[in-house]
Amino acid sequence: MLVNEQMRIPRPTKPSPKPPGLGTVLERNIQALQERRTREEAQAAFQERLAQRITRFTGSMGFVYLHLAVFGAWILINLGLIPSVGPFDPSFVILAMVASVEAIFLSTFVLISQNRMAAADAKRAELDLQISLLAEHEVTKLVALVSAIANRMGVKTDVDPEVEELKQDVAPDVVLDEIEETQTRELGAP
Repeated sequence: MLVNEQMRIPRPTKPSPKPPGLGTVLERNIQALQERRTREEAQAAFQERLAQRITRFTGSMGFVYLHLAVFGAWILINLGLIPSVGPFDPSFVILAMVASVEAIFLSTFVLISQNRMAAADAKRAELDLQISLLAEHEVTKLVALVSAIANRMGVKTDVDPEVEELKQDVAPDVVLDEIEETQTRELGAP
């Protein structure tokens, strides 16, 4: 029992404070991205906003409940289970047609929304790539700077042979070409 008590890791009773400077940068970035998202939504065409609203509603439980009520009532009426209302679609042909037309329109709205989301994802991927390339370039420059300082001070390490390679900027187009060639070889292999 004593061993377990000694191994217990104390838990903080309050959240850690924000590191100085980091909170401000994060808040600024979050605010900038939120403003951009709001601006892009405001600039979206009426059709895109309408499609987004319809897709949002059709993906909700309210839509499911509405369909349960409407289709349930339709079926009960046309089976003759509600005597005060006479059947108007006893073979359910009209119900099938309504459901089919609705499915066509709903799938179109979903595709419109997916296209808009795919465009936004492509923008985010491009931003991620640009930030990654910038970070890689900055790290490359830092490696060159630290290497120069180490050489000046006469410091030798086990990684010295790798440093020259690390001081080279990565050419994204060459990397993409290599990825494509590798994929082509893998797909072309029997």
